[in-house]
Amino acid sequence: MDRVAPPLTERTADFWRSGGTGVLSIARCQVCARYLHPPQPICPRCHGRDIRFEPVAGRGHVHSWTVNRYQWTPGMPPPYILAEVELVEQEGLRLLTNIVECEPEHVSIGMQVQVVFERAGDAWIPVFKP
Repeated sequence: MDRVAPPLTERTADFWRSGGTGVLSIARCQVCARYLHPPQPICPRCHGRDIRFEPVAGRGHVHSWTVNRYQWTPGMPPPYILAEVELVEQEGLRLLTNIVECEPEHVSIGMQVQVVFERAGDAWIPVFKP
């Protein structure tokens, strides 16, 4: 699948580049230890401003999902699975992503998944497989 490269901004570049080493990194408040995704400059819980990217396990479960059956983007032929994956590190820490290496009829809510990465320009897109 040919992915569209996301913009690498000061706030998001560490997230998008972390997959180059095979490790998913998520922004985390250094004051209250809460993970923040998408990355934010200020922690919404404690208003801390010391936000740094930290490696996470890259494991989680499917919280919600759907199958896209229309070709919205060149290079991404349908069907493909869009999913919200909740990471094991924190309740509510979710990424909007794709499930790969899995037929749509085998996806289920609660299914355990592991991150893998797909290159898109200078970015590494985190996707998940069972």
